[in-house]
Amino acid sequence: VQLQASGGGLVQAGGSLRLSCAASGRTFSNYAMGWFRQAPGKERKFVAAISWSGGRTNIADSVKGRFTISRDNANNTVYLQMNSLKPEDTAVYYCAAGTRPRVFSTSELGYWGQGTQVTVSS
Repeated sequence: VQLQASGGGLVQAGGSLRLSCAASGRTFSNYAMGWFRQAPGKERKFVAAISWSGGRTNIADSVKGRFTISRDNANNTVYLQMNSLKPEDTAVYYCAAGTRPRVFSTSELGYWGQGTQVTVSS
């Protein structure tokens, strides 16, 4: 599976960004997808996940109410809408895909794309 993330950039605090991740190489609609992030000098952390149908989501407490994950199975793309951004949201954001079909578990997000940098200025 190949994952291509895009949409990162520099934004002021309070602003918004939408990340996209285009997937290829297998039947996209059979697998859960997710987003993680890694700030400089820190470990990678879970941000959000969405089930293969889009019917279930899981959002980290640190971004709940500000970030939304969604997917377009017709176009093999998952999105992360980020609103009310804070400087502490600055990180490299990674798209991840499930390793087993029709399993919704953060621990099963084992395929990774390249990251996209998000920088939030104060």
